Amino acid sequence: MSEALNRLAQKAGIATHFSDAGLNRKNYEVEENVIRFILKDLGYCVDTEEQIEESIIQIDEQRWQTPLESIYVRTENNIFFDVVLPASEKIESFMLFDEENNKIEINVVQEGEAEYKVISDKEYCRQSYRISEILKIGYYVLAIRIADKIYRTKLAVAPHHGFEQEGFEERVWGYAIQLYSVNSKRNWGVGDFTDLCCLVDMASQSGASIIGLNPLNTLAHDYPENASPYQSISRLYLNPIYIDIEQVPEFLPTDRAAVAAEISDIKNQEFINYDKIYRLKIRCLELCYERILQNKRAKRYAEFMDFCIKEGRELDNLASFQAIYEEQTRKVWGGWMAWPEELRTPESGAVEDFVRQHRQRVDFFKFMQYEACRQFAAAQSRVKEKGLKIGFYRDLAVGVGKDSAEFWSNKEVFIPHVGAGAPPDAFFPCGQKWGLGCFSPRELKERQYEPFINVIRANMKNAGAIRMDHVMSLMRLFVIPDDGSKGTYVYYNFEDMLNLLTLESYLNQCMVVGESIGNVPDGFLEALRAHNIYSLSVLWAERSDAGWGGFIAPQHYPSAAVTSVGTHDMPPLKMWWFGYDIELSYSLGMMSTEDKIRSYHKREADRKHLLDSLDAAQVWPQDCKRQGDYIYGESYPEGMVEAVHAYMAKSSSKIFLLQLEDVFEVAEQQNLPGTDIDRYPNWRRRLPIPLEDIPTNEKYIRNIEAIKRER
Repeated sequence: MSEALNRLAQKAGIATHFSDAGLNRKNYEVEENVIRFILKDLGYCVDTEEQIEESIIQIDEQRWQTPLESIYVRTENNIFFDVVLPASEKIESFMLFDEENNKIEINVVQEGEAEYKVISDKEYCRQSYRISEILKIGYYVLAIRIADKIYRTKLAVAPHHGFEQEGFEERVWGYAIQLYSVNSKRNWGVGDFTDLCCLVDMASQSGASIIGLNPLNTLAHDYPENASPYQSISRLYLNPIYIDIEQVPEFLPTDRAAVAAEISDIKNQEFINYDKIYRLKIRCLELCYERILQNKRAKRYAEFMDFCIKEGRELDNLASFQAIYEEQTRKVWGGWMAWPEELRTPESGAVEDFVRQHRQRVDFFKFMQYEACRQFAAAQSRVKEKGLKIGFYRDLAVGVGKDSAEFWSNKEVFIPHVGAGAPPDAFFPCGQKWGLGCFSPRELKERQYEPFINVIRANMKNAGAIRMDHVMSLMRLFVIPDDGSKGTYVYYNFEDMLNLLTLESYLNQCMVVGESIGNVPDGFLEALRAHNIYSLSVLWAERSDAGWGGFIAPQHYPSAAVTSVGTHDMPPLKMWWFGYDIELSYSLGMMSTEDKIRSYHKREADRKHLLDSLDAAQVWPQDCKRQGDYIYGESYPEGMVEAVHAYMAKSSSKIFLLQLEDVFEVAEQQNLPGTDIDRYPNWRRRLPIPLEDIPTNEKYIRNIEAIKRER
C-alpha cells in the first residue's frame, strides 16, 4: 500500500489494520483492494496516486469551505465553535435561537489564536469562539451575520451523564423476552401487545422492575418469513404483527368467529408461521380500516389523521415504500434497487403520482402504524399504572436491512455497497456478516446526525431503558464489501455520537445500555461509563483467562450493568450444559470434527468451572444440593437452574434479566447466527408454557424465590 493511500485511509477514518477478539487473538493487515473499495464507496477518487493526493487535499480543505460546520455537539459548560471566513470579512453579530425559535441573548468571546490558510490564492481565517452563558440541555440554532448574509448551524448541548431514575440504588430484576415467542391461550399464534400488558401485570405481581424486549420494528410486509427482528425495513416504526386484532375498536366478535379455525390451525403448528399469522392479521386490519373510512366524522378517524400529520415525512416514506413494494414485488425481483429508476427516490414525481393514485392503500399502511403505536402506548400506560421502576427495555438493532424503507428514504446517508458485520470473537470464531446498511460518517454529520437522532428517539419512545445493539458502532463499525468476504473498520465521530446519545437519553428520560460483547476498543467501556451508559454482562462472558478460566464471582460484576445468563444468540442453559449447541453446529457443517472434539473437551472443563463457582457462592437450593460432577451422560443437575439464577441475582450489577427459556429448561436456541430458515428455525420458537400458567408454575415460583433471596 502506498504511503499516500495509507494517509488518505487514516484521514477518512478507515482502519488499515486491526485485531480481532478471538480466544487466540489475531492481527490483520487490511488488503489494499479493500481500502480502495471502501474509499470509493465513501466518495473519494483513488484510481491514481494523483487522485489520492487530491482526495487528501479535499479532506484537509473541507472545513475551510464553509463558515460554520453543519452541527456542533458540545457538553454543558463547554460550548465552543469555530468560524471560517475570508480574512477580509468580519462577523457583525452572533444569534442563538431555541427550538421554538425564541431568541436567546448570549455573550460570545474569542478564544485562542486565529489560524490562516490560503486556498486558490485567497486567504481564509479560522477563529474559535466560546459562549460564556450556561445553556439548557437541548438543541439550538446558532447564526452569524456577515454584511447582508446570515449563516446558520445546529448546536446540540448535551449533559455530562445519561439519564438514570432517581434513587436507583437498589438492585432490581426483570425478564428478557422475545415478544413473538410469548405463548398465550388468547393470542393468534404470536405474542402481541396485549400479552405485553399481561407481562407487565406478571412482573408487578412477582416484584420485577423491567421487561427487556427484542426489537419491535417494522419487518418486510411482503415477506413475513423474513422474521429476524434485527433485519427491519424501518427502525422508526413498529411491526404490525404485534397488534392484538381483537383490541382494534372496529373488530367485531363475528369477525373472530369467522377466522377461529385458521387461528386454531396456526396455534397448533410447532413453530411460529409468520406468513399465515401476518396475512391473517392484515386481512382483518384491512376490514377494520374499511370500517373507519365509512365514518370519517368519527373521533377515531380524526385521531388517525392527527397521527399521520404529526409523524409527517418519515411515516409518508414508510407507507409509500410499502405500497410501492407490494405492487412491484409482483413483477420485479430484487427489491427496491431493481425498481424502475424513477421509483427509487421518494421525492420523485413518479412516487408522488403513485401515492396520489394509491392513496387508500398508502393510508392503510399508516393506519397499521397508528394502531400499533396506540396499543404499545397502552402497554406503557400499564407500566406506569403498576409502578414498574424501569418498565420496557427496548432493543435497537445496530443497522437496518439494505432493502428497506429507511435505506430507500435516506440512501445518501448510507455507504452504498458494504454491509455491517464483525470480525472473529470468542463467541463467533468465524466472524459475522450481517449485511446491514451502514451510515456514512461524513454524510451523517452533514445531515446534522438527523437519521441517527431520529432512530434513537423513536426507540426511546414508551421505554424506560434502551439497549444499543453493538454499541461499539458509536465509534467504529466493521464493514464488508458486498462483493467480498474481507472487511475493515470505518470510524465515526465518537465524541459527537456519544454526546448525542446522552442528550437524547436526558430528553427522553430513558436509560441507555450498551451491548458490548465482541471486539471492544481499549478505553471504550470507560468512556461509556463516564457518560452513565450501562454495560451488558452475560454469564458466559464473565470469565477469567480470556474465557478459558473460571467464572467471575458475583461480587466482581460491574455495578452499572445489565446482566443475564446469555442472549437470544447463545444457547440456553440446558442446551449449553449438554453441549447440544456443539452438536448442532457440527451437524450443520459449521465446525470440523477436530473443532467439535476440542469444543466438547473445553465444555467439560467449563461445566466443572460452573459447578465450582456455584459451590463457592453458596447458591444451591437447600433442598437440591449438588450431588456430584455430573459427567456427560448423567442427568441435568436438579436445582442448578435456580442456583445459576441465584448466582446472577447475587451479582453486583444493578439489573438482572431472567430468561424464561432457562426457567422452563428449553434446550433449543432462539437464533443460531450464520444460518437462515432453510437450516435452522431462527426466531420461531414459542415458550413451552402458556403465559396465563406461568405465575403458578412450580419452576417459575422456585426460580423467582431464588432471585428474590439475593436481590
